[in-house]
Amino acid sequence: MQSSGHRLRDVEHHPLLTENDNYDSSSSSSSSSEADAADRVWFIRDGCGMVCAIMTWLLVVYADFVVTFVMLLPSQDFWYSMINGVIFNCLAVLALSSHLRTMLTDPGAVPKGNATKEYMESLQLKPGEVIYKCPKCCCIKPERAHHCSICKRCIRKMDHHCPWVNNCVGEKNQRFFVLFTMYTALSSAHALILCGFQFISCVRGQWTECSDFSPPVTVILLIFLCLEGLLFFTFTAVMFGTQIHSICNDETEIERLKSEKPTWERRLRWEGMKSVFGGPPSLLWMNPFVGFRFRQLQARSRRGGPEFSV
Repeated sequence: MQSSGHRLRDVEHHPLLTENDNYDSSSSSSSSSEADAADRVWFIRDGCGMVCAIMTWLLVVYADFVVTFVMLLPSQDFWYSMINGVIFNCLAVLALSSHLRTMLTDPGAVPKGNATKEYMESLQLKPGEVIYKCPKCCCIKPERAHHCSICKRCIRKMDHHCPWVNNCVGEKNQRFFVLFTMYTALSSAHALILCGFQFISCVRGQWTECSDFSPPVTVILLIFLCLEGLLFFTFTAVMFGTQIHSICNDETEIERLKSEKPTWERRLRWEGMKSVFGGPPSLLWMNPFVGFRFRQLQARSRRGGPEFSV
């Protein structure tokens, strides 16, 4: 398509627009669009993703049940039970909160259908300048944006689509995904350590007073928790390290897999961390509740997209 001395190409790679460019044709429509987006909760209606997200919550609840009711409450050591119970439950709450915020936060979706002739003319591009649009969602793609076939949207700095959080990991929710992997890895490691102590205690006590459950049930519950903790720890620890490496190198997983040559000026390591987590290093980096506010839930109907806005 060619008009007004500039070209619009239906391709998906190397767009010229930067991340900070404004997509709306007027400032008034931009402010109204941003206000409307702030009042919506992002949710992807994907069957596989929703099942994986529910399974994640159920597995964390199962681990909390075994740790609390099988290992800690029957213990004769009050302070051992109290301290470990508080630590594990705090890690579990932080992990689930981070998971929820990752799932319900807009990862940086580009507005659909903004590649119109009127908007093209409002950009006031130089003659011969080329910009790029996504032919799948008909939007003008900013630099480093990629189209997600599950979300059916172009996502700014899309790292990957994770079914376990039922969402893409992108520019606006990568922080919460990193916190989710970190807290899940820590809680899994803590559960494995507690399982080790519990097995030793049960063997020494000949399985008579180590749990309120019968010895066979206790063994089965502990074995399942060990397997779950080992799998979760391995997966989330590797994912956490991969995410930190990508942030420090200012390179998404998609860009690394596609071996894309950077057309942007890469941030330094700490600059990348501050960009994702916001501000200088502080304890607020570890807080998944930063920026959270309650919204009035009002269902709205939307066409042509898997996201559900409230």
